[in-house]
Amino acid sequence: MSSKKDPEAKKPSSGFSRRGFLQSAGVSGGVLSTGILETEAQAQTPAGVISGEVAITLQINGQPHKTTVEPRMTLLDVMRNQLDLTAAKRVCDRGACGACTVIVDGKAAYSCSLLAIDLQGKKIETLEGIAQGRNSHPLVNAFVENDAQQCGYCTPGFVVASKAFLDRNPSPTYEQVKEGLGGNLCRCGTYVGIRKAVLEAATKLKGGRNA
Repeated sequence: MSSKKDPEAKKPSSGFSRRGFLQSAGVSGGVLSTGILETEAQAQTPAGVISGEVAITLQINGQPHKTTVEPRMTLLDVMRNQLDLTAAKRVCDRGACGACTVIVDGKAAYSCSLLAIDLQGKKIETLEGIAQGRNSHPLVNAFVENDAQQCGYCTPGFVVASKAFLDRNPSPTYEQVKEGLGGNLCRCGTYVGIRKAVLEAATKLKGGRNA
């Protein structure tokens, strides 16, 4: 009695099948979904790199401010979102416009480009400290009197940058003010009023009168 052989049995195996591929892909997908790759990546993090939230203390306007931050958080984010210091404005967020200007150890700086964790032990000044009540800086009134603001987004940064400038150059010329505030932009174009305000404040700081 003869038996017919299965014709498919004669075909050599290629070692690859659609079912096998899908099963393999399913296993790979399972690895991704279980987070094994993420865990391995974390294990390869270089020694000494800080991750997770850490406690820091920032000296702002003469007062200590304690908070917890992620290492990647900028000073601008921490001030606005955690310390309720909102005078510094977020506009370009790329260190180009100056709306977020603060003073760090006597120098004007863009807070959107500074990591908060790196500023421990530094002396930080913001508009809140410059414009405190009766002790407000002459720049504050000078900006109002010279109509040096319109939409207001750039104004805090300009006032802070102007203070840092006058601290270094208490008797500037108009051209020096123009050059010294070149790192701050005003989309409303109130540059003339701003420069006049800085010159007026310089005169008041010296106890004199405008010419």
